[in-house]
Amino acid sequence: MSGFGAVISGCAGPRLSPAERDLFRDLRPFGYILFDRNLEEPGQIRALCEELRDCVDHAAPILIDQEGGRVQRLRPPLARDWPAPFDFVAQAGAGAEQAMRLRYRLIAEELRALGIDTNCAPLVDVAEHTTHPFLRNRCYGTDAQGVTRIGRAVAEGLMQGGVYPVIKHVPGHGRAQADSHRDLPRVAADRVALSRDFAPFAALADLPMAMTAHIVYDALDTRPATLSPVVMDTIREEIGFQNLIMTDDISMRALTGDVAQNARGAIVAGCDAVLHCNGDFKEMRAVAEAAGAMTDAAQARAEAVLQNRPKAQPVDIAALTAELEALLNGRDHGG
Repeated sequence: MSGFGAVISGCAGPRLSPAERDLFRDLRPFGYILFDRNLEEPGQIRALCEELRDCVDHAAPILIDQEGGRVQRLRPPLARDWPAPFDFVAQAGAGAEQAMRLRYRLIAEELRALGIDTNCAPLVDVAEHTTHPFLRNRCYGTDAQGVTRIGRAVAEGLMQGGVYPVIKHVPGHGRAQADSHRDLPRVAADRVALSRDFAPFAALADLPMAMTAHIVYDALDTRPATLSPVVMDTIREEIGFQNLIMTDDISMRALTGDVAQNARGAIVAGCDAVLHCNGDFKEMRAVAEAAGAMTDAAQARAEAVLQNRPKAQPVDIAALTAELEALLNGRDHGG
């Protein structure tokens, strides 16, 4: 195989099995993703990250979902506990942008200390009153412009800490009234209404990576976005996101049928890499083989990600923490 494998893979436990090691050496995934099952203590996490990167000949991004609230893989004592983003933004009020920038700068410091260099954030789906509860309190607000500003602040905080951001879920998950981990949401909004959902992704199109939504947009196609050439073309051309696009977890129940078939379908639709999270070895192999090597265009985008790795800036953690506490306590809201 030449180039990177078009897959971002999970693994089963806190250390790699010999079979996983051989698989990753053979199929050369572009990156990896970690979950609770992989996280025990700092030394073990750093060793696992080293082991994963040793299987390939590039500085493979290692992803995690560290949003805060329900979606937070690292918890005390491994990392700080954070409230759900929607609640945190409401508490910060007029200081929300800076509070979220500081929050994710602190998160970045914790991740990088463990060898993790990519956070699946910012989430710039615009919330509605009808947004499914699995997503709503993970959102930053109900106003597209406000969500965009806070999303930019989140990305800046992560990059200032030397961590890649991944924006999600393009082209917008906020109108979904079903949990895509279990069911396939359908969005009936017309293209004019959808332009509000697209707006934060268009404004953040300079960011290095994005993750798709497993949603059917009736105004665009009958297929879920992840498997739709029409939606992927909309993301590339109308929204203008030209950087690396990964799928949401290809094993989620929103996508029926065979995971390998869906992995191949995602690549054909225009995704650059398939994300597979559950650590099931048989599925890992099938997905990686179905995804194959990155296309030339995807390879170029992946190389650009690695060449533009954010560099951590010097930081005074105590000072940042004090500033954040002042914002949350209302002392810097300007009245």
